Amino acid sequence: MPSTGKTTKKAQPKKAAKRVVVKAPAKKSAPKRPAAKSAPKKPVKRAPAKRPVPKKAPAKKAPAKPVKKVASLSAAQKVAAAKKIAVARAKAAAAAKLHKEREAKAKLAAKAKAAAVKAKAVAAAKAKKERDAKAKVAAKEREVQRKAREKAAAEAKKQREVDAKRKAIEAEKQRKIREIERRNLEELKRQERREAEERKRLEALERKMHSRPYADEPEFLEELRQLLLETRAATNDDIVVMDSEADEMLVDRERLEYDDEDGSSVASDIQRDQKKDLASLLRLKVDEIDVALARIDDGSYGRCDECYEAISKPRLLAQLPVFMCVSCRASV
Repeated sequence: MPSTGKTTKKAQPKKAAKRVVVKAPAKKSAPKRPAAKSAPKKPVKRAPAKRPVPKKAPAKKAPAKPVKKVASLSAAQKVAAAKKIAVARAKAAAAAKLHKEREAKAKLAAKAKAAAVKAKAVAAAKAKKERDAKAKVAAKEREVQRKAREKAAAEAKKQREVDAKRKAIEAEKQRKIREIERRNLEELKRQERREAEERKRLEALERKMHSRPYADEPEFLEELRQLLLETRAATNDDIVVMDSEADEMLVDRERLEYDDEDGSSVASDIQRDQKKDLASLLRLKVDEIDVALARIDDGSYGRCDECYEAISKPRLLAQLPVFMCVSCRASV
């Protein structure tokens, strides 16, 4: 009996303690008993290493080594043991549920993370696509602007070439005009110089034509006059002689009878004609002497009739009369 009393005394506070602990989970876990039975199976399959309840249960039940005493326990102890088993099962079910909830949360978190990564990737792809589209549009715009710039540059270059060509043509035209004006001016100057030279030449020629080279030497002119007069007298004497000889030859031909066979008549005629020609030349010389005497009177004798230069004194003294210098006479 004393042993039973001990057991009753020990069992009563346990019951009270168990009642306080079990009441709350009994109501919560009462409807979930079927889940509690199946709960140990799921953790065994999924995570057998994380089952703390089976390891702790043997530690709590270690003092109850003899199996026969359990059978001899009272009904209250059986109820307490059953409740304890139920609490353990409830704890295991709660742990399994918590594990399942954690796994679900982990899956949801992983799914949310994957969705976030996917959304981020989609957003990045979309942003990249937008950037690529913008870059493509910008590149297209830059290409259009580049082509526009190249076209504008080409047109500007072409316009510059046209302007340069037009300026070159205009410059060449102006150069030709200036060259023509310069040539005309030079030609006008040359013409003026030629005209001036011609005027000077004519004036010099006019002066030469009316020059009197030996007007300052009256003694020399007087000497020439005397020589010309003497030459004129001698020439007149020669003319008289030639005329008389020609007349005598004509008289002799009429008076004498010549034999035409020997040609004497023909020879006489030739000689008479020669004398007549010589007399004519002498008369021309007399005329020239008269002209020379007239020029001596006006002081123009001694001037060349071609170049109007002064004839040298030796030539004037050697040949009477003379009206041309040596060079002009040689060129005639």
